[in-house]
Amino acid sequence: MRAVIQRVSRASVRVKETTGGGSTVGEIGAGLLVLLSVGKNDAADTVVYMADKVATLRIFEDADGKMNRSVIDIGGGVLAVSQFTLHGDVRKGRRPSFLDAAPPEIAEPLYQQFIAELRGMGVPVACGVFRATMEVELVNDGPVTILLDSLRQF
Repeated sequence: MRAVIQRVSRASVRVKETTGGGSTVGEIGAGLLVLLSVGKNDAADTVVYMADKVATLRIFEDADGKMNRSVIDIGGGVLAVSQFTLHGDVRKGRRPSFLDAAPPEIAEPLYQQFIAELRGMGVPVACGVFRATMEVELVNDGPVTILLDSLRQF
């Protein structure tokens, strides 16, 4: 699994409609926007690792201004948005290869498990719609952006 985690003041996701515009399907105040991609070799244990990492990642400031608090500590929420393009490989050529991304029938249950794991830890979670074309709007607080890879490739 791969994730781009952004500390936000607020974030929302809207399902884009072919006629223009769209409807908001998820939004949070202070917390984390998590763009999540499931890899073809990911499994349930990967989801548990990633959810725990996201929930306990200490990237919110304490009273001394140090990044020492998690989204749980601040009572914040998570906006989880599926984004298979994080597994895009552009090392050869100019068009990304998505061979390392899990097919939808594998990715969707693991994405849903990720959401359930976070909720099980007491984190309020809003989410996008799997396989939908979406528009994500956010105010990055800091800015703070963290890359997370379950295989620890970065």
